[in-house]
Amino acid sequence: MFQHLFAEMNKMLQEIVTDYPSAEGARRNDLLCKYNMLHRLSDEVMDEWLAFAEKLSQFREHCDFPLQPEEEVPQEAPELAMDSFVRGQGYYKLLMYGKCIEQFKEVIQQHPDSLAARLYLAMAYLQEGDGETAWGHLNHMLALIRESKLKAMIYNALGCIRASQERFKEASELFSLSLLHDPALPEPNVNLEVCRKRGGKLHFGNQLVSLL
Repeated sequence: MFQHLFAEMNKMLQEIVTDYPSAEGARRNDLLCKYNMLHRLSDEVMDEWLAFAEKLSQFREHCDFPLQPEEEVPQEAPELAMDSFVRGQGYYKLLMYGKCIEQFKEVIQQHPDSLAARLYLAMAYLQEGDGETAWGHLNHMLALIRESKLKAMIYNALGCIRASQERFKEASELFSLSLLHDPALPEPNVNLEVCRKRGGKLHFGNQLVSLL
């Protein structure tokens, strides 16, 4: 229902991010107006959404109204039912990473081993430019993951953090570990070449981002 709205908002925000630094005169004013409109719209959407979610929650609490089976939250992931988890997802999609972090901090206080919450936190911190804190959350995930492909994606992400800090030897070791867990993953080979050349574009991995 809301995919189209958010897609247009993200498209407009990307235009602002790309063009504003070099824009001048009327173009700069136009981009500023678009930013202010997006800011108002995101606040309005979030306020309405949170108000609706609160009313829905109150109805469930005070009325014996069972959820349909397909809406039931899987027992293995109780944190998915938390209001802070849902709000955090919304903030992430709206590119409001600071607020996203606040919400998922609440989630991991109750569910410290939540892979989904840790991944959202790691990605949000990366967007905020805080690679070290993102590292901590990704590293925490490694001890919990059994699936080799996901381990490979996490090692690749950790390698990208170290390579961005020009710690190329550590980064190379992490990319090698990534390939050890999944030799078919394409990004680590590209990133190893970046480490060898001591520069270039790092490939974080679309597959990991797509999990959000």
